[in-house]
Amino acid sequence: MEVKLAELEGKLDATFSAADKTRKYILWGFIITVAAIVVPLVILPFFIPSFLASQGVGTGF
Repeated sequence: MEVKLAELEGKLDATFSAADKTRKYILWGFIITVAAIVVPLVILPFFIPSFLASQGVGTGF
């Protein structure tokens, strides 16, 4: 009975470790996805006016 209990405890620890690694991968995937979407949206308004000015758009009549 003790051997079986120790074996199950080892399997439980391995399962917990795998679940923790999976949780970390999902968290970092979420962080990278948000950064890849939000950072360009924040930076884009600063570059659009300079790009349009270099194309001659919006310089007046």
